Amino acid sequence: MLAQLIVSGIAVGCVYALIALGMTILFRSTTIVNFCHGEFFMLGAFAVLVPLQTLGWSYGWSLLFSLCLLFAAGMAVERGLMRPLRHAPHISLAMMTVALSYLFKGIARFFYGREVVALPPLMAGDPMFFGDVVLTPQDMLIMGVVLVIVAAAFAFFQKTELGKVVEAASETPRGASLSGINVPLLRNLMWGAGATMGALAGILIAPNTLVYPDMGGHMLVRGFAAMTLGGFGSLPGAVLGGITLGVMENLAGGYLSSALVEIAAYLVIITVLLIRPQGLLGNWRRDRG
Repeated sequence: MLAQLIVSGIAVGCVYALIALGMTILFRSTTIVNFCHGEFFMLGAFAVLVPLQTLGWSYGWSLLFSLCLLFAAGMAVERGLMRPLRHAPHISLAMMTVALSYLFKGIARFFYGREVVALPPLMAGDPMFFGDVVLTPQDMLIMGVVLVIVAAAFAFFQKTELGKVVEAASETPRGASLSGINVPLLRNLMWGAGATMGALAGILIAPNTLVYPDMGGHMLVRGFAAMTLGGFGSLPGAVLGGITLGVMENLAGGYLSSALVEIAAYLVIITVLLIRPQGLLGNWRRDRG
C-alpha cells in the first residue's frame, strides 16, 4: 500500500509540478504571481473537450487547438490587460489576475453551469503492474511529459542565450531596453508560454479529475503551495515542491484521513512560511523597502 500511495502521489505531484512550473516561469520573467493560472488550466481542458465532443475533431487536433488557443490567450491577457498596468504597484497586477480568474470562471459557468464532463484519457490501455504497484498508461504519460517539460525549461533558462536574456530583462527591464532588448515582446511570449503550460496540465489531469468550471481553483492552490514549498523562482524547487505535495496528500489521505487531502496544500503554505519562508531550494530575499 505504501509503495502504491507514493507512486500515485508522484503521478499527481507531476501535474502540480507542471502548474507550479508555469507559474514559476512567469514569475521569473515578469515578477508577477499569476492568480488566474488555475483558469488557464481549466480553459485548456475545456478547449480540448468542446471540439472533441461538439465539433467531432480528433484528439490530436483538439489538443493542438487547445495549446495554440491558450498561448494566444496568455499573450492577449498580457498585451491588453497587464501591459497597461506595467507602472502600477504589484498589488494592482495581482488584483487584475484575481479579477481575470473570476471572469474566466464565470464564462465557463455561463456555458456549462456546474456540469461535470468526462474527458477521455490521452493514452488508453490496461494498467501495468510493477510488483504491488499499479500504473495506468495515463499516469506514465503524465510523468513522461512533465520530465520532458522540466528538462526543456531548465535547458532554456540555464543553457540558452534567450533564457538568460529573459531573466536579465525581468531583473533590470530598463537596462535591457537600453541594450536593445524588446522587453515587452519577451514578457508577452512568457505569458503565452505560462498559459500553455497551465493548459497542458489541465489536459493531462482532466481524465482523472473530470472537467468542470471550478477545477482550476483547486489546482491553483496546489500550484501555489508547490511554489512556496520549493521556493519562489526556483525551477527545480517547483518540481520538487509539486511532487512532494502530491506524495504528502496521498500518504495523509491513505493513512490518516481523506479530509486532509483537501487542506494539505494550505497546511504546507502556512508551515513553510512560518519555518522556512524561502522554501526548500529558494533564496531568502528581504523586502527592498
